[in-house]
Amino acid sequence: MTSSPTEPHGKPEQNTDPSADQVAAAYAQRSGMRRTADGHLDVMHAIGGWRGLTEALLPGALFLTVLIITNQLGTALVGALAVAVVFTVVRLVQRQTLVQAVSGLIGVGICALFANTTGEARDYYTPGFFINAAYGLVLLISMAVRWPILGVVFGYIRGEGTGWRADPLRMKAYRLATGFVVAMFAARLAVQLPLYFADDVAALGIARLVMGVPLYAMVLWLAWMVSRPQASAVR
Repeated sequence: MTSSPTEPHGKPEQNTDPSADQVAAAYAQRSGMRRTADGHLDVMHAIGGWRGLTEALLPGALFLTVLIITNQLGTALVGALAVAVVFTVVRLVQRQTLVQAVSGLIGVGICALFANTTGEARDYYTPGFFINAAYGLVLLISMAVRWPILGVVFGYIRGEGTGWRADPLRMKAYRLATGFVVAMFAARLAVQLPLYFADDVAALGIARLVMGVPLYAMVLWLAWMVSRPQASAVR
């Protein structure tokens, strides 16, 4: 007797597709977020520690500083790229993953390319507008389909898995938490786009620095606090 097409060698075919829980866990693991020993969100770890904060802020800060002092776009771009290259080389020497090592350099390189192509210093900040709009849209979609991304990440590191999706209060809490991050992206666009169109590069650069990683860290902490199980239970 021959085996059926679905049972080669007499064994039933196994489904190897990852489950929703497995996909969510894998995404959460890659997010870089974790809890501290006392059970709070480790915000500094989420932004890469002091090193990650420095790597995120210094190229943009140097670009703006050199631009204001010299009024030379080329010099400012070279300075920002040089700092990014140094950070990348250090990570490569320390044998960190290639993606982690070159991601910051690629980001600065894209910003520099935009500004160099147009000859306008303000276009150093143009890629950020598209990034903020795209991230905000993705988060909104995740809320609409009842998979709010902050719920996926926070649920995993809190040990809830994806079971919170069956609890209306937890779903509401995680949608609110994700909404905080959406509001952050919207605020960035609302504040920075008018400065871009006004060609106020100094104010735009300062706003980009202040509303970058520091604001993101604060919003993450607020999102964590409002989505605590005891916080959602009193709503």
